[in-house]
Amino acid sequence: MTDDANAPWLIVGLGNPGPEYAGNRHNIGFMVVDLLAERIGGKFKRAQKAQAQVVEGRLGPVGPANRRVVLAKPMSYMNLSGGPVTALRDFYKVPTAHVVAIHDELDIDYPTLRLKLGGGDNGHNGLKSMTKSMGPDYHRVRCGIGRPPGRMQVADFVLKDFSSTERKELDWFVDRSADAVECLVTEGLERAQSAYNS
Repeated sequence: MTDDANAPWLIVGLGNPGPEYAGNRHNIGFMVVDLLAERIGGKFKRAQKAQAQVVEGRLGPVGPANRRVVLAKPMSYMNLSGGPVTALRDFYKVPTAHVVAIHDELDIDYPTLRLKLGGGDNGHNGLKSMTKSMGPDYHRVRCGIGRPPGRMQVADFVLKDFSSTERKELDWFVDRSADAVECLVTEGLERAQSAYNS
């Protein structure tokens, strides 16, 4: 492994591939990495060694805090994310503590953000698959989507697009989530938590 301080970061947006899923609550991770790719001026391309799309670049201010990053969108379905993520981690020689998963979180209200290192999967299939593949010691950027209304099933809720009311704040929420990721990789978890955990 490379020296951890200079090792690249692997920033993974969790979601499902395909246009029919693009606006789903479950795909907020994809939305955030799409914005980060835009910020670093990169375009996603197929990864050589994994079922994923990637952008390589640098994130953060010019100077010592500038970080080498690989942005990734697994092109497996959500519940198989662990395979592509682990393959990318190994290919780019990224320490597990430099892996960041951006995902939707049912137990946090919309549009609230929380960051943490390690922990359980809370029933999230993408996290479950990642943890099974490489253990739990990676960072999570948890984008709150709240609980389904009434008797709606969780699976139906996460695979629906954001409501028209939610969409009014969605751009702001995605932007804030991308800022939080940038803060995490350039300034560390504690700084990011105190700035963005709400």
